[in-house]
Amino acid sequence: MSLLVEVFVREPDGRMRILDVPDDVYQSGGFESWRTTVWGSPTVRSLGARFLPLLAEDDLCVEPAQVSGLHDEVALLGARLDDIARGTGSPRHQIGLRLRIIEESCRTALEVKGGVLIW
Repeated sequence: MSLLVEVFVREPDGRMRILDVPDDVYQSGGFESWRTTVWGSPTVRSLGARFLPLLAEDDLCVEPAQVSGLHDEVALLGARLDDIARGTGSPRHQIGLRLRIIEESCRTALEVKGGVLIW
């Protein structure tokens, strides 16, 4: 299993509507095990991440008002790929790929005034 990264909007009644993406768009935020081994790792937490470590406990639902904070966190982690790879034992290029996917989802969410769901 892998973590899916999705963009959603809130309907007027408050329900979440996940936006469709083309079939050829890769949406993986990492392997299911990355909830604890990467995103919830002591290394990622020590870098100041506050959104992605929540995946260690549950799915991550970032509401529209918080998406810019997730976007900033992804940039912070992207600048420290070597540290994360060393601290978690995960391949640097895989971490970078997953961060780019999350970053692109953040950009889309900001454009549509939506949120990001990682589950």
